[in-house]
Amino acid sequence: MTTHFISAEIDLQANPLKMKKEIERKLEQEGKPLRWAVTKVDEKSQKIEVEAIVTK
Repeated sequence: MTTHFISAEIDLQANPLKMKKEIERKLEQEGKPLRWAVTKVDEKSQKIEVEAIVTK
């Protein structure tokens, strides 16, 4: 098992619960998320940037 730092860009959702599920879905494509954080919100492009630590 190894850990990796990843960054992902995700569409901003109006509903926080939908946004959380979308973040988790996107991160699980890269491995099992240990922790993650929203690090940037771009209202103009309606995107958020998420940084995470995942295990593979």
